[in-house]
Amino acid sequence: MQENQSNSLDDDDGAPGWDAIDGALFPLYGETKPQHMGTVLPYMFGGPDPLDGISIYQRTEPVPHWHYVTYGFSELYAKESEDPACSGYGIELTFRLRAHEDDTSAPIWAISFLQNLARYVFETGNVFSPGDRMSANGPIAVEMPTAICAMAFVQDPELPPTDTANGHLTFLQVVGLTVEEEQAAKHWQTDKMLQALLTHMPLWVTDLGRASLLNNPAIMAEIQAGTERDGSSSGAIYTAVLTVRERKHLLRATVVEVEMGAHQIIDVCALLPLRIPFEQPYFVNGPDWQIRFEPGKECGVKKEERVLIVTMDAACARAFAGTVLAKAGRYQLAALPTVVWQVKQTLIKDANGSVVRTVG
Repeated sequence: MQENQSNSLDDDDGAPGWDAIDGALFPLYGETKPQHMGTVLPYMFGGPDPLDGISIYQRTEPVPHWHYVTYGFSELYAKESEDPACSGYGIELTFRLRAHEDDTSAPIWAISFLQNLARYVFETGNVFSPGDRMSANGPIAVEMPTAICAMAFVQDPELPPTDTANGHLTFLQVVGLTVEEEQAAKHWQTDKMLQALLTHMPLWVTDLGRASLLNNPAIMAEIQAGTERDGSSSGAIYTAVLTVRERKHLLRATVVEVEMGAHQIIDVCALLPLRIPFEQPYFVNGPDWQIRFEPGKECGVKKEERVLIVTMDAACARAFAGTVLAKAGRYQLAALPTVVWQVKQTLIKDANGSVVRTVG
């Protein structure tokens, strides 16, 4: 990408989507000229960057920060997608990064960070929505010491959704979180957890230098109370390690062996007691199998094609959390004697394939 002082790549009427983003920003920034980073070679012509550009505005209130706004998730030029109500992916990302007193220009690493998020969306088709979360498996700013290793997504508090000539568009802000905060959002509800942080994190500005806000007893107490009251809104996880096998015995009942990774077991143990007692199911999705944990008055298990349905009451969900450990081994529950839970060690790797952490 290269720096470009113009808000738009075109000065004619060929970029109605781009003009709509500029129009949405005008009530907030007026005639202020942002620092703009434009793409040299468009993605459609083989360039490495999916986004056409990113504008960055310098702010002093409520805390000094840089406000990044993307151009390219939505349809900037001619309408090409089939859905007339939605412009492209229907979003543009924003990101607010705490600025230092001696900063004269916005940090460039955040440009690469936003382009990487765009690559994920463009390559997988998985579009971010308010309330989503994502782990970065390391600092969001590569090679910079920070506890911010995860992110959540929320509607930008200063940029309301807007209608463009190419369809609807929502400005979705990326909020940097610590691992502990991301786990708290997973165990409760992301939007409510972010609201609990807002007083100490104005406009959800990401500060790479801060520690976890869960160290604040008042915030932690609010999150714990909300989790116990509401349960978790996290209804599913995906794991690459999930197999189900049946072991048939001549004189004994058939035993079902379920194999999962230790890293996923951490989530399952944490979330089952926050889903089943609240009459909410929980799904573990793998490449070939799905496990459906469903609330019920009696504990049981049955198999339907490539789906294993495990029925649990609240006591069984709590027993699972207290029995099955995130450590390599074989585990069984008294309430589900025909199921063996085989936990495998998980190796967590960075973008280069190097192992950064071992679980189990």
